[in-house]
Amino acid sequence: MHRLVVVLASFAALSACASLPLQEPSVASQSRTPTELWKTEITSQPHEIALAVHAAGLSPTQADALAAFVAEWREGEGGAITLQSPSGGPDSSAAFRTAEGARGFLIGQGVRAEQVRIVGYDAKGEAQAPLLVGYLRHAATIPDCGRSWTSISHNMLNEVQPNFGCATVANMAAQIADPADLKGPRATTPPDAGRRADVLAKYRKGENTSTQTDKQATGVVAQAVK
Repeated sequence: MHRLVVVLASFAALSACASLPLQEPSVASQSRTPTELWKTEITSQPHEIALAVHAAGLSPTQADALAAFVAEWREGEGGAITLQSPSGGPDSSAAFRTAEGARGFLIGQGVRAEQVRIVGYDAKGEAQAPLLVGYLRHAATIPDCGRSWTSISHNMLNEVQPNFGCATVANMAAQIADPADLKGPRATTPPDAGRRADVLAKYRKGENTSTQTDKQATGVVAQAVK
């Protein structure tokens, strides 16, 4: 009788265990790496210079300013450049000549024609309204570290420290040359289809796919005269 009671109790315990729902594995609610805990935010802001409208077009001083502007543009991502020509303010023919002169100068400095566009803006009757030349420049927002600290030696929950990795991300954001690189890779030129076909043909034949060594590259370094 006692053995029957024990067997029935065992079956009841097993059936109770089998009826329990499966537990999902716990997922960490906090970030575990510095790049997850701290992220560099990329913002876009206009970078512009204002050029006075002249009836004769661009002045030498304005040309120098545009040359420096193109140098900064080239060091950045080199996106579209917008010329905002005033309307309803300065003389329309003078504004046109200044805008066209600036556009021609930019193209002469190496900016592609499709990257330069001229648009108008309402000068609201201001006779001295300038020609605005600008493009969008990206900037990296550096995280603010050290605002709060918790005890590293006493943490029963083993949570990530609030400032873990902040200095690393802040230093990277401050040193990067072009913040636009954090948004994605830069555009590349099309591959050489002819060279690719030649390499594949040699590879299929079991031949060497590298180019031949230039004989001029096999020289030796001359000994200095004592």
